[in-house]
Amino acid sequence: MPDTPAPISLQDLRREIDTIDEQVHTLLMRRGEIIDRLIRVKQTQEVGSAFRPAREAEMMRRLVTRHHGILPLDTVESIWRVIISTFTYVQAPFSVHADLSSGESAMRDSARFHFGFTVPFLAHFNAGAAVEAVANSRGDLALVSATSSQTPWWSALEQPGAPKIIARLPFVERGDHPAAMPVFVVSRIADDALVTEIETWSLHVSGWNPAAARALSPLSDVLAVADTSSGTAALLVSVAHTDGIDKVISALTDAGASVRASALVGGHATRYRVPSPGTAAP
Repeated sequence: MPDTPAPISLQDLRREIDTIDEQVHTLLMRRGEIIDRLIRVKQTQEVGSAFRPAREAEMMRRLVTRHHGILPLDTVESIWRVIISTFTYVQAPFSVHADLSSGESAMRDSARFHFGFTVPFLAHFNAGAAVEAVANSRGDLALVSATSSQTPWWSALEQPGAPKIIARLPFVERGDHPAAMPVFVVSRIADDALVTEIETWSLHVSGWNPAAARALSPLSDVLAVADTSSGTAALLVSVAHTDGIDKVISALTDAGASVRASALVGGHATRYRVPSPGTAAP
């Protein structure tokens, strides 16, 4: 009768975990060595911000697609976000300027989930102050609400050389996200690194009215700051690059409004939506 294999002991499993932990740490240190080499290469071959939103979005898409098992996606996403942000910080130190006017705890959760604790966190009491701080910095970024605003802070992004919207967080969207507050990331960035799967446009509109607001609803995400006394409004419109801004302008015109000025003020990757159980993947 063949010998029955001895059951794996708790001590054996713990040794296996210790081995994996050492391998993970070793790989992170190796990643740091590569980043150190990258820094030296960039000093002679590349000029521009260390942020690469398109590359980060592709990394996160691959991460979510291949993930399986009992480890929560929240944990994996946060670990990778912190790794990306920390190594970006090592390449070119930066601070996060956060607008707390839409909720301090939610904004702090978003900042810490996506950037960790190594990157300095600087609080501001309105979006304009956070964006201005970035404009006066060499490589900082701002976090501002992507769903509400009391002032048209995006007007400061219109001029050439001004900071731009470079990302929208959280990139991985699902109903139970622990840092679910939608925020725009504003920073200076190299022209070739800007991703415009979703374009963000600043529009100045005359004849703003409820019909115009309803007309935009199915076409794009919109932030609007209206001046009811003059019938004007400043809009921040997020629209798919494939659709273009022309449809938005036509919809406004058909609703009795007119666009007095428009400017592209940034863009971001199309968000990855995790399907609910029983639905097809995006």
